[in-house]
Amino acid sequence: MSATTLSTCQGHAIAPYLDALARLRIRVFRDFPYLYDGDLAYESDYLARYADCPRSLFVLAFDADTLVGAATGMPLADDLDEFRAPFEQAGFDIGSVFYYGESVLLPSYRGRGIGKAFMAEREAHARGEGFASAAFCAVERPDDHPLKPHDYVPLHGFWRSRGYERHPELATTFHWKDIGDAEETHKPMVFWLKSLR
Repeated sequence: MSATTLSTCQGHAIAPYLDALARLRIRVFRDFPYLYDGDLAYESDYLARYADCPRSLFVLAFDADTLVGAATGMPLADDLDEFRAPFEQAGFDIGSVFYYGESVLLPSYRGRGIGKAFMAEREAHARGEGFASAAFCAVERPDDHPLKPHDYVPLHGFWRSRGYERHPELATTFHWKDIGDAEETHKPMVFWLKSLR
C-alpha cells in the first residue's frame, strides 16, 4: 500500500472536496456505532456549511489522488444549534471552543498514525487561532445493541490518550436513519473536551 499524504484547507478552498467527503462519510459511518444509512443529497447540504465558514478546517488524507480519510472542524459558535446548545446552557463561552466535526478513515488505512495526525493538526490549528478548548461529540449506543460486532472496541481509550475527557453533562441528540430503519430517529451524543491552555 502506498504512503498517504496529508493536506489542510479552509473556507471556500474546501468546496472541491465536499463530494468525496460525502461519499467517505456514507461509507465509514455505515459501520457500528453510527450505522448511518447515508444520503448524498443530505450530505451535500450538511457539509456545505464548512465551505460557507471561512474559519472551518479540513485535514485530508490522500493515497495518490484518492481521498481515504478526512477530519473537519470549525468554531463552535459557527456550528449547528444541536452542538452549540449544550455549551450555551452550561454557561460556556462558545466563542472559545473549536469544535471537531467528523473524523473518517477507511478501515485499511487505520493503525498507521493518521488518526493521531488528524487530532494533532486540528489541535494545532485551534491553538494557533487562540481557542481555549477543543470539543467533539460521539454517539452512545447500548452495550447490548444487536448490531454491535463482537470484536468492537470503542475509541474512548484513544481519545483519552490524546488528552480528551468525556463530559456526560454535555449531551445532545442528532437524528439520522439507521441501516434497516424506515425513518430517522434521534441518537444520544456525548461531548469530549480538552483544554488547550
